[in-house]
Amino acid sequence: MTARIFAERGFPNTDVQLVADEIGVGKGTIYRYFPTKRELFLAAVDRGMRRLRARVDASVAEVDDPLEQTAQVVRAYLAFFDANPDFVELLIQERAEFKDRKKPTYFEHRDANIGHWHDLLRGLVKAGRVRDVPVQRITGVLGDLMYGTMFTNHFAGRRKSFEQQAQDILDVVFQGILSDRERRARAADRRGK
Repeated sequence: MTARIFAERGFPNTDVQLVADEIGVGKGTIYRYFPTKRELFLAAVDRGMRRLRARVDASVAEVDDPLEQTAQVVRAYLAFFDANPDFVELLIQERAEFKDRKKPTYFEHRDANIGHWHDLLRGLVKAGRVRDVPVQRITGVLGDLMYGTMFTNHFAGRRKSFEQQAQDILDVVFQGILSDRERRARAADRRGK
């Protein structure tokens, strides 16, 4: 509820009393846990990031294949933001209202949780299932695609279902844009130089 109120009204226009009324507690109770409106807002953003992490973790809990885990993460990520558009608005507001923060909450959570995915990708590289490129490059590109898709959907409106968007991202990332013939030709050119 707190996220929805901040998303609808904006941080500057959200009164803590409105939040208290909405969740059915006294304003003093909120201030007991969150001494400032800023702390309440940032806690709402943090809660959203923890919910995203839980959704992603649940999506791969029963999946053994690392490539399928990667695919499930893309789907779960886009599904989360599709179901929680208020949270996208909070990410925007956080950046606009709290420029003094060294790192937005989104990136704090991403950086804290990326190690597992680097390990997973290193295993895929070692097994010969993924090209031998730095895993930070892979997670950077894939992460930027998903992050950009989430914001594009928010600002421009989603033109495709999140399932189709996930499939498009996965197809281009897993298969690339070049045909087999073109990849062979480029490889031959590189060998000839």
